[in-house]
Parts: sequence; C-alpha cells; structure tokens
Amino acid sequence: MESYEHREPWNKGKLVGQKAPLKPKDIWAIRIHLQNGHQVRDLALFNLAIDSKLRGCDLVALRVRDVTHGSQVLSRTAVVQRKTQRPVQFELTEPTRTTVATWIEKAKLKPEDFLFPSRLHRSPHVFTRQYARIVEQWVTAAGLDPSAYGTHSMRRTKATLIYKRTKNLRAVQLLLGHSKLDYLPRRTMYRPFLTP
Repeated sequence: MESYEHREPWNKGKLVGQKAPLKPKDIWAIRIHLQNGHQVRDLALFNLAIDSKLRGCDLVALRVRDVTHGSQVLSRTAVVQRKTQRPVQFELTEPTRTTVATWIEKAKLKPEDFLFPSRLHRSPHVFTRQYARIVEQWVTAAGLDPSAYGTHSMRRTKATLIYKRTKNLRAVQLLLGHSKLDYLPRRTMYRPFLTP
C-alpha cells in the first residue's frame, strides 16, 4: 500500500489537455525539413495528416485504395471513422497528391496494401504509438516544444486555419466528422485552439 501512495503521477512534468495546432510557419518548417531529408514516407504522412484531419487511428489504417483510383491519387475521398462509424470527406491538395503518389511508387504499394505499412512484423501498418513518436520528431525538428503538440495537433491544424478564415464553427465540425452540434458543451471545446 505504501508503494502505491508514493507512486509518481503519470503526468508529472508533462503538459496535458488539448494539443496546439500548428501555425503555417510550422507547417512549412516541417515540410522543408522532410524534403531536405528526402523522407518520402514522412512527407506523405504529414501532408495527408494535415489535409485529412483524421484521428491517428484512422490515418494509419488507410489503404492505398482509400486515396486512389487506378494509378491516380484522388482529389477528394471519404473514410469511415473508427470512433463514430460515420464517413467523413476530405480533399487532398496537389502537394499532398504528389507526395502520396511518390510514396506509393517508391514503396511499390498495391491498392489493397496499407498506405503506411509498418516495418515491424507484429503490425500490418504503422502503430498509433509509432505515429505519435513520428509527430514528436516533426515538431522537435521545427524547433517546437514536443510536450505542447501531438497527433491531435495534425487533426486540428487545417480546421483551425479554416475557422480563422471563415468563423464558421459548423463547417469545422463537419470537416472533423462531428455530426451533432449538441456534441459540444456550451463553451465549445474548439474555441480555445481556434482563437489566435
């Protein structure tokens, strides 16, 4: 019993709660770092994470056929979210389509393959924990505090930029795959990270 009382809290010394979205300058810093390092997979993963606004578990489970038709990377697609079992649509910008196509060609992936296969035998695709470590490397390379950012930062980044431009909270909810307005408390959980 005594050892339990003196156990160190899991979150000691860590920032907990909502993770900050990336700013445009941070996005460019990470992209340049990945381009200069010729990190083809990570650049495709980063661009797709920003464009799709998917939760980490849905992002790492994407298959090639989810984002392609034949040999072409789609400009728009839809994915059923694991958490809500609801489809969410997203657009893939030209830079994302280019980097994803380059990665598919380099990795020689087939339509039924996972888009980001794991290098470990016990998982067919990158683990969400692996993805979290990759994100930590990205934000560290951009000179950011890794304790303030995480995989949810990727999900929130584009939504934040869209909200700043449009001030349309409902549009942001739809983009993130939230179907009901009453899902949010009165003081919406988005506003703290959507405001400058």
